[in-house]
Amino acid sequence: MIKVAIVGASGYTGLELVKMLLNHDHFEITYLATTTGSEDITTLHPSLKGVISKSVEIANVEEIAKNADLVFLAVPHKTAMELVKPLMQKDIKIVDFSADYRLNQENYESAYCPHTDVNNLENSVYGLIELHREEIKKAKLVSGPGCYPTASLLAIAPFMKHVNGTVFIDAKSGVSGAGKKLSEVTHYINVNENMFSYDPFEHRHGVEISEKALKLFDFKSDVVFVPHLVPVTRGMIASIYCNFDENVDATKLLEDFYKDEPFIRIRKKPVHMKEVAGTHFCDIYVKQKGTTLFIETAIDNLLRGASSQALAAANLMCGFDEGEGLPRIAYVP
Repeated sequence: MIKVAIVGASGYTGLELVKMLLNHDHFEITYLATTTGSEDITTLHPSLKGVISKSVEIANVEEIAKNADLVFLAVPHKTAMELVKPLMQKDIKIVDFSADYRLNQENYESAYCPHTDVNNLENSVYGLIELHREEIKKAKLVSGPGCYPTASLLAIAPFMKHVNGTVFIDAKSGVSGAGKKLSEVTHYINVNENMFSYDPFEHRHGVEISEKALKLFDFKSDVVFVPHLVPVTRGMIASIYCNFDENVDATKLLEDFYKDEPFIRIRKKPVHMKEVAGTHFCDIYVKQKGTTLFIETAIDNLLRGASSQALAAANLMCGFDEGEGLPRIAYVP
């Protein structure tokens, strides 16, 4: 059994990790931590009472390294790099959920804050499974993609060689993507029976999508990204519009690109959030009309957009089957 630590066990993504790891054949939870500590995991997540009982410590690098072979850092940006820098000196594999190692230094510092561990940016592998599987297998540090970039990049990956001009991304996320921290934006009164965009053209995930589109596909045109908050708990849809080479069959291109991918499902009708909620699947639909292309993806923002993608990366890093422990049954109805 591989001994596993979770730092950031109090959040939604930490909870999802605990739930998956409890049923994993090769991973054993040996250390749980937050920045403040707690009496027991059931204090943070009462839903786990009768399922697991384990103390939650104050995060400590030496204790993490002593108790685990692999650590998941389900913590915010800036907090992650404070832990990664010393952990990289230990014999331990790291999967980071934050933005700290997703971007180059210039883009990171323009979108977030000064970076205090620049040297390890080159040691990190971007954890988008379908596009970086072989690199992840050899990695010591994997940086989990953002939820919006996951949905967007999986959508556009098969088509980028045939796209002309700007890519427009209209994305919608459930409220759980904002995390547990209280705010006026996610207040029930503001979210209920409401939908609205936020940070149009300026959201930090737009920077991430643009950087990866350039790095992965040599795409030098603009990526215009506008996110929206919708009144659902979990789920995400990205709707993407672009100009496309008319003489290329987009549906065949999509099917050929993902023909061997077990967690990509090609849909014949527009996708639904609920059909992927609670799973690691990414559903993709494409519609072509002349030179205009419409691509749509649906993922669970907490799972495929964070925790299950992190677990898939950890499986690969440790030499296990990629799909071990990943949820496949949607929360339907």
